[in-house]
Amino acid sequence: MLSPKKPKYRKQMKQVRHIKQVENRGCELTFGDYGLRALEGGWVSARHIEAGRIAIARTAKRGGMMWLKVFPDKPLTSKPAEVRMGKGKGAPEEWVAEVKAGKIMYELTGVTEAMAKQALRLAAAKMPLKCGFVKRGEFLL
Repeated sequence: MLSPKKPKYRKQMKQVRHIKQVENRGCELTFGDYGLRALEGGWVSARHIEAGRIAIARTAKRGGMMWLKVFPDKPLTSKPAEVRMGKGKGAPEEWVAEVKAGKIMYELTGVTEAMAKQALRLAAAKMPLKCGFVKRGEFLL
């Protein structure tokens, strides 16, 4: 599972308002020929990212090369079940990546367009956000 090796702080504040905006960096294909773009903002957990990576790797097999463009660097905390209010913030439970609309999450190259579409469609099904297929040379947002 993806997580930072040595985070500066164990806990962070939520700041939900930032993920409602549109991404202005990281919304173009930089390495690959095909990509999976987020069409809405939200949090993507490390489990979702790993599930999408496995789906792409199984479909593309050894033919292509894949790049992950998101990393879960935000900790989500929660208190245990049946605990009274107060007594501080809960312990970190999982790591999530803040993804804004327009962000490219995966890039793929070295495979046919049909195979890339199928692989990225399977990865999009694992995501908690709406995602779309994009290829190099297309108008992105």
